[in-house]
Amino acid sequence: MWLYCSCYLIYPIQCSHIIMYVFATDSKVSCGFYISPASPQSTYCSTLIQHAAAINRSVQVVNLDPAAEHFDYPVMADIRELIMVDDVMEDESLRFGPNGGLVFCMEYFANNFDWLEESLGHVEDDYILFDCPGQIELYTHLPVMRQLVEQLQQWEFRVCGVFLVDSQFMVETFKFISGIMAALSAMVSLEIPTVNIMTKMDLLSPKAKKEIEKYLDPDMYSMMEDNSVTIRSKKFKKLTKAICGLIDDYSMVRFLPFDRTDEEGINIVLQHIDFSIQYGEDLEFKEPKEPDEEPDNTNYDDFFQDKEED
Repeated sequence: MWLYCSCYLIYPIQCSHIIMYVFATDSKVSCGFYISPASPQSTYCSTLIQHAAAINRSVQVVNLDPAAEHFDYPVMADIRELIMVDDVMEDESLRFGPNGGLVFCMEYFANNFDWLEESLGHVEDDYILFDCPGQIELYTHLPVMRQLVEQLQQWEFRVCGVFLVDSQFMVETFKFISGIMAALSAMVSLEIPTVNIMTKMDLLSPKAKKEIEKYLDPDMYSMMEDNSVTIRSKKFKKLTKAICGLIDDYSMVRFLPFDRTDEEGINIVLQHIDFSIQYGEDLEFKEPKEPDEEPDNTNYDDFFQDKEED
């Protein structure tokens, strides 16, 4: 029984990541909480930043991953200035491994939200991407990220979650069930609006792209019937049917495709995010800049008269 359950629950815990986006105005701040596999995280951030620049939208990045190594984009604040996983692991009095060190760093961060408030300062008309650590247990089992959500809400942030899953990981039914359970668990735990995205669609073969379409808006019972032959044990079939029933009863998880080479698809993803965080509803109308006034002493008649004489 436990071995079978691990197929659904343990694997996605090892490959999850989270990003958080924030939109700020003078009166209110809106933010989105983004969970994604660790591998596509940097590409996703870079792609969205480039797309935002192309449509003349300002995007800022805050790194909340104390184990991060490097970025190919600038960040406005970095948790590594507060605490780093490497420093925690090297402390002989703590003796933590990578996972324990990360949990310690995030709990330390939760006790020092004033650092985040000071680092954010006052932002206006901006998206702010919060790049958070990848261990999904931070969002499903531990209270750290929920505390962060509540703190942001106290700062008048409107919070939205986006769960990103590697499409290459989701091409098999049982792996898909594993990913969808991880997404659903985070959604229920954090209690925030969530947009679910399949990344790296540009890396799939044409056959895989056609196959994965059924996972974007899944029919769990149909999937169960399609793969019933591969499950020999009656107990496992009963368990799988119960899990599919749970997912179908909640009916909360749908996926959007994300192809970094498809500008229209990126815009659709951004529109869903904007709708979730009510982007632009609190923006004040800005008057267009007036052209520079012409000098009062300009004599056009003399100008054209000189031209005729020449």
